[in-house]
Parts: sequence; structure tokens; C-alpha cells
Amino acid sequence: MTVQTQANVAGNMADDDLPARRRRNRIRHNATQSAIVAAAIVLVVLFAFAVKEGLARHGIRFSFSFLRDAAGFDISEGKTVALKDGVWPALLNFTSDHLIAQAFVTGIFNTIKVAVLAILLSTVLGTLLGVGRLSTNWVVRNLSFWCVEFVRNTPLLIQLVFWYFAVVLHFPPIAAAAKFYGVVISQQGLYFPIPAWQGGDSLLAVGAATAFWVAILGVLFDRHGTVRWICAGAVLLLGGMMFATGIVGLDVPVASKFQARGGTSMSPEMAALLLAIVVNSASYIAEIVRGAIDALPKGQWEAAASLGLTRRDTVNDIILPQVFRVVLPSFGNQYISLTKNTALGIAIGYPELFNIYGTIANQTGHSLEGIVIVMASYLILSWAISAAVGWADRRMTRHGASR
Repeated sequence: MTVQTQANVAGNMADDDLPARRRRNRIRHNATQSAIVAAAIVLVVLFAFAVKEGLARHGIRFSFSFLRDAAGFDISEGKTVALKDGVWPALLNFTSDHLIAQAFVTGIFNTIKVAVLAILLSTVLGTLLGVGRLSTNWVVRNLSFWCVEFVRNTPLLIQLVFWYFAVVLHFPPIAAAAKFYGVVISQQGLYFPIPAWQGGDSLLAVGAATAFWVAILGVLFDRHGTVRWICAGAVLLLGGMMFATGIVGLDVPVASKFQARGGTSMSPEMAALLLAIVVNSASYIAEIVRGAIDALPKGQWEAAASLGLTRRDTVNDIILPQVFRVVLPSFGNQYISLTKNTALGIAIGYPELFNIYGTIANQTGHSLEGIVIVMASYLILSWAISAAVGWADRRMTRHGASR
């Protein structure tokens, strides 16, 4: 057998062994990862037992049974999950008769409420500031630069105190509240108009609800967007018909001498916390967007200009679609930090999760159990945000690749 033949035979044998080697490497990798996870779980369990025994030696019982006790205190705002008429769960205003577990639910509800609004508003404002940093207009460019630099170099807690004591608490009293397109702005809070069901059954209502949910499914599963736009148009059309026929009206807040009625409201504490977090997070998002735009090849701007596109069309149709495919993971990190920053609401009395935990710990003495619940809650919220951003990133990447 020649040397060349022997080499070919050895190469074929090596190719035959390749799947087996890959399988062994995969099994070894999975076994290593499983061992690390098991070791981490064992360490956590041992640490938990050590803490429990240490507390027991000092006469302190580690137990979550206190969650079934009545709270005995009120919360200024927020909803909790409770049985309505003893039949089905519903979101109800928290009262002192509710359980401590329901108080934690109220804190989580208030935290999520601020976090969701802050994520939406800071993304829009941060994108505008990031694009403004690269504007050809000298005033817009420098104004965006100094706003971003000032906010990023100032502690968030100081910004929160400023927004609350220097801005929100200096709103006009309710008797002289400022009104702007149905929005009432006063020291007692902000009041917004909301759609209100006027009663009665209608095929329009059923059609609008059906079109709305089909549009949601279209956003999730329609790759080319045809179903999405058709259903969005149907939702707008049916919604307009419902307003025109009086099936759905607009509940506009009306300010009197002592209070405002109608619409939905936002407390001064929530307004200040939302303002501080939105402005602070938007400055970091602006830098993420600016850096991503700077990283794009300059030839794309030149090609768009050669095609006769305006700068606005270039940004909207060419630059930003590419930027958002790149910055979503960085946005996710900022969203997680934003959600955790809601804990600073304790500084101005907003009843978010950490603030309510402090009240519960003072009332019951179960501070360790309470902080475990708080940490687990923030961990779950962070995981949920990370999963949502990861899903959006994968979907956007697939959509871009398919085009």
C-alpha cells in the first residue's frame, strides 16, 4: 500500500470519528455545565440552612408565614390582586385589610407601572437626543450634547430630588391648575383623559376587539407586515366609528376647587420619579444611538445623498433601521438598570417595591424574608426584560436576514 493510500485511509477514518468526537465533546461540555449549576445550588442551599440555624440560635424564626397576615397599613396608591365579590381575581385598590403578600403585589405593580412607562418614553427621547447629537443644526447639536453630558454626570438621586422639590411641587394648586388638551397639571398630580365605555352591546365593539387581537398576532407572526397594516387600519376605522356612535367616549378630567374628577391620574411622586428616570436613561440611550450611528460606514450617507434622499429620509429609512438591530442588547442592559433604579422612589415617598418592603419590615420584623422577596422580584423582572429584548433581537435579525 502506497503512502498516499495510507494517508487517504487515515483521513477517512478521522472523518468517520468526527461525529463521535463532537458528541463526546458536547456530552463533556453539558456535564461540566450541569456540575457547575449543581454545585452552585448546593452552596446556596447550605448557605440558607446556615443562616436559618444562626437565626434560630438567636431566637429568630425564618419563615414566610407572615405573608398571610393582615397588613394593617394603607398604601397611598397602587393596585393589588384580590377576589372581587369572592368569585374571581381582580385588580383592586390596596387597603389595610389586605394581606402582606398583597402589599408586595402592590409594590411590584407600582414598580412595573413606572418601569414600562419609563422604557417607552426614554427610548423615544433617547433616540431623538442621539440623532440630535449628530444634527447639522448647530443649536440642536450643542443643546443635545450639553443635555446628555449634564445628566450623565449628575447622580440620579440628586436629579430625582430636583424634579420632585423644585419642579413637581411647584406646579400650580388644583384650583388654578394648568390645562393642556384635556391634561390637568397641579400639585396634587397629573390627570389625563382616557377612553370610557358608555355601555351597550354592539357589533362594532366585537369587531374592534377582534381586529385588535388579530393585529397583535400579525405583529408577532406576520413577516411581511401585510396583515399587520390591514388590521391596524381596521382597528382605527372601527375605533373611530365607536367614538362617532357614542359607544366609547372620552372621560376628560375636570378640576374643581379642591380636587379633579374623571380621567386617570398620576401622583406627584410618580410623576417626579418618572421624569427623573426617563431623562436619566434617555441620556445613556442617546449615547448608545450616537455611537451606533457613528459606527456605520460613511458611504451609506453618501449613497443616500447621491440618490437625492433628504437627511430626514436617510435617518428614518436607512440609518435607524440598521442602528436598532445593533443596539437592542445595549438597550436591554439600560432597561434593566432603569427598572432597578425605580427603588430610588423611596427617597420621595413613592410606594414602589423597596419602599413597601421597608414598611413591612418595620411592621413585622421579618426583614430578611422581605429582602429575599424583593431581590427575587427584581431578578424575575430583569430576566423578563432580558428575555423580551432577546426575542425582539432574534426576530429583528431574522427579519433583516430574510430581506
